[in-house]
Amino acid sequence: MDNIVHININGVDYEVVAGQNVLEACRSVGVEVPYFCYHPKLKIAGSCRMCLVYTGMPARDRATGELIKNEDGSQKIAWMPKPAIACGTNVAEGMHVITDSDAVKSCRQGVLEFLLLNHPLDCPICDKAGECKLQEYAHAYGHAESRFVENKNVKPKKVEVAGKIMLDAERCIQCSRCIRFCNEFIGRSIFGFTKRGSKTEIAVYPNADNNSNYLLNVVDGCPVGALTEKAFRFKMRTWFLKAVDSICAESSAGVNTRVWSREGIIYRITPRRNDAVNDMWIADSGRYVFERFKSENRLPRACLDSSPCDISYAINRCVEIMKLGKVAIVANAWQSLEEQYIIGELAKATGAKIYMASHIGEDDGKLVSADKTPNMRGAFVAGLISEYPKADLSELAEKVRSGEVGTILCLRENLLELGFDAKDFKTANIIYAGALKNTSSDIAKISIPLRGEFEKRGLWINRQWRVQKFEKAIEPLANTIDDLEFLSTVLRDISGASFTIPSVDEVRKVMSEKIVQLKDCAKVGSLGKQIDASAWSNIKFPEANAMHFDVK
Repeated sequence: MDNIVHININGVDYEVVAGQNVLEACRSVGVEVPYFCYHPKLKIAGSCRMCLVYTGMPARDRATGELIKNEDGSQKIAWMPKPAIACGTNVAEGMHVITDSDAVKSCRQGVLEFLLLNHPLDCPICDKAGECKLQEYAHAYGHAESRFVENKNVKPKKVEVAGKIMLDAERCIQCSRCIRFCNEFIGRSIFGFTKRGSKTEIAVYPNADNNSNYLLNVVDGCPVGALTEKAFRFKMRTWFLKAVDSICAESSAGVNTRVWSREGIIYRITPRRNDAVNDMWIADSGRYVFERFKSENRLPRACLDSSPCDISYAINRCVEIMKLGKVAIVANAWQSLEEQYIIGELAKATGAKIYMASHIGEDDGKLVSADKTPNMRGAFVAGLISEYPKADLSELAEKVRSGEVGTILCLRENLLELGFDAKDFKTANIIYAGALKNTSSDIAKISIPLRGEFEKRGLWINRQWRVQKFEKAIEPLANTIDDLEFLSTVLRDISGASFTIPSVDEVRKVMSEKIVQLKDCAKVGSLGKQIDASAWSNIKFPEANAMHFDVK
């Protein structure tokens, strides 16, 4: 195969992808090569020298070009006289690589000794402790003691950058990742090196535009504790946190994330690598979507006519009201694909028409799309809608005023912001079900507290028509009910059918059997699965459906 080359690493033969650098080739076969400055999504700098390895090629006779054999008949290898950086050396057919010799280990020890000369010994109080590459490599490859007896250079500490990053220059190891990210992804210089020699330090350009909605990615990329997130700084040690895979709900971009929590509290959200969607980046605004689910914003418990009641009683009253007929359902694009499918079944059982509202904002051309919901395309696939919804529900409001609609099951949306008046809540029976309280939930006939996206699991379809799954990050708030359980209970009681409340996996199995585009949705992995969207090619979406974003 043209895209495969054969190389030998530490005496073992491997097949690796052609064009890779040696570092990535080693990682692809499970051989560790330590590094600081290298980043798979940034240009090669080769500045840290931590990834030094020895390389060689099959020896050939200069005159004839024939391969030269050793006395025992084995291939003779012409080794380079000095070690080379693995990140800056591409693999070639027949290449030999040594990553674990005494000479290579000595190189790593020497690099680490130089890096630690002026580095403060403050691991116990450093916010990066537990996920610091310098700390890990110092234990794995460094000397047990330092030969440096002089005073360390003093550099700036606790320098605030754009109001969201704290810079401790004395911890910087000059890997230049932050500089390269700003230049290559953001598109302008924000960080830079000043001074020379051992006094070199990282700094930000004064009197310049040092803010960006993607700036916190430099914190993720910093291999040491030089750059830390101000909002997370000293909040929690990382080894106390539980991390689960999730999807950003900020927009339809579908950025892959990791949610970090402890004892029901979310402390941070970081990006998760998916080369087909977001590479290794996330918008800063997407890191804080969990804040809208703070306890003061939640719908605390079920209510009937603004009076607290048991949630089961509220659901029974909901069923009684919906059985009266003239029902409309207001769905939303924050719901999971499984929930949207059950809504479709509920609409069939009640004869209700489904309404949705669009939430359109600014598209930054990168990882924040114009559609501010994560699963609008799911509503098309689930069959809830056949055309892109308008920005309000004025059409539904007019049907309430004319008496055509007598009951509305509103899921999450705030009707008072979408064309309804308070008097409409007296004309029709409004059932509000959602995780967050709003002005509509305050005056609705019935209010049902549901769970937020961090308290459940499900599937979303992003702007690329890629089905992606998100997992439950924290335990749900007391006195709430899962969307799927609520919708299925209402469906069962209204239809009179006898069935057990389905799980997420059971709904996925049914969807995979009934919706051709979701044939393998029950087997969606951590990186998602692209589906055939040709059935909706005529729909004009507010954001691009491109498979990837352009980095400028």
